[in-house]
Order: sequence, then C-alpha cells, then structure tokens
Amino acid sequence: MRRDRLDVPVEPRRSLRESYDPEAFGRLSERIARFLGTSRFLVYMTVFILLWVVVNVTPVAFDPYTFTFLTLLLSLQASYAAPLILLAQNRQSDRDRVSMEEDRAQNARLMAEVEYLTRELASLRSAVGEVATRDFLREQLREVADEVVARSGEQTAPGSTTPYDEAKRAEREERRRRQERKRRNKAKRELEAATDRGGAPERGSLSEPFEGERDET
Repeated sequence: MRRDRLDVPVEPRRSLRESYDPEAFGRLSERIARFLGTSRFLVYMTVFILLWVVVNVTPVAFDPYTFTFLTLLLSLQASYAAPLILLAQNRQSDRDRVSMEEDRAQNARLMAEVEYLTRELASLRSAVGEVATRDFLREQLREVADEVVARSGEQTAPGSTTPYDEAKRAEREERRRRQERKRRNKAKRELEAATDRGGAPERGSLSEPFEGERDET
C-alpha cells in the first residue's frame, strides 16, 4: 500500500459531479438587489414602459391584450425582485451579526486588559506610597546632622553649649510621623476612589510621592 508523503501536496481528486460555488447565487442576488435600488433602474424601467405604451397605441402594436402582457411582465419582475432583495438582506444581516460578535469579543478583551492595567497601577501606586520622599530624606539627614553637632558639642565642651534637646527631637519625630501618616491616608483614599470608579489612577498621582509636597499640620 502506497503512503502519501506529508511534504508533498495532495492532488485534487476528480469527481463526476460538477463543482460549484455555493456563494455564487448569493453574490448574484446582492448585485441584482443593489441594482434594483438605484436611480438607473428606475430610469430604465420608466423608459421601457413608455416605449411599450407608445408602440402599442400605434398601428404596429404587438400587445393584443390592451397592456395585459405588460402587466404580466411587471408582476413577474416584482415577484422575482422581492425574494432576491430578501436574500440579499439576509446575507447582510448575517455579516452584521458576525461583525457584532467580533466587536463584542474585542471589547471583552479590551475590558480585560483595562482591568489588568488598573490592578497593576493600583499595586504600583500602593508600592510607591511606601517609598521615602525627598523631603523625608532631607529632614532625616538634617536631624542626624543636628544630633551629631549637639552631641559633639556636649562631648567637647560640657556646659558651654546648649545641651541636646531630646524632647524637641521627639516632637519633630512625632510631627514627621503625623505628616507621613496623613500623606499615606490621602494616597490610600485616592487609590480606593480610582479603584471604585473602575478606571486607572491619574498619571499625576503616580509621581506624587516624589514631588515633595507635604501637608501642613
């Protein structure tokens, strides 16, 4: 038994039945329906009826039934035109349904991507909210420098300089903590509001911790 190779295309088998395109009649019906809905068809039909009437009122008339044959032709044309128009409309409705399904699937994919990006931005906003700001680092470095200067003054010349004020340092630390807590609460409220709306946070909110803006107590 001979086996066909997979890398060789298969030759089409010959059949006694005639092959035809099942969509050929549908395309033909759409062309006819499209032509019937144009002004050119109305002009052609008007000219044809006028010529028929003019010729049949003269002695060379070929319609012996007083325009009955013309009525029969017009009825026959209308009886075929209606199904052709309906067939064309059905094909168009099928195409519209397929297009709507594709649009619906695309919208679903876009909504999934938007929700994913929203969650990513929310997690990024939450992570950025825990990053130390520039003003916070400057204040910490300033406090460390003041503490070093105060303690070095106490060690080199006892009693000649102002002693290191631990209460003032604790007050500054508590003020800094309140400011940081207020800033984080504000960022958390903005994040929750943006998440409830179902949209992504504003672009400016991502850079808020780096702007150095602190709420005054």
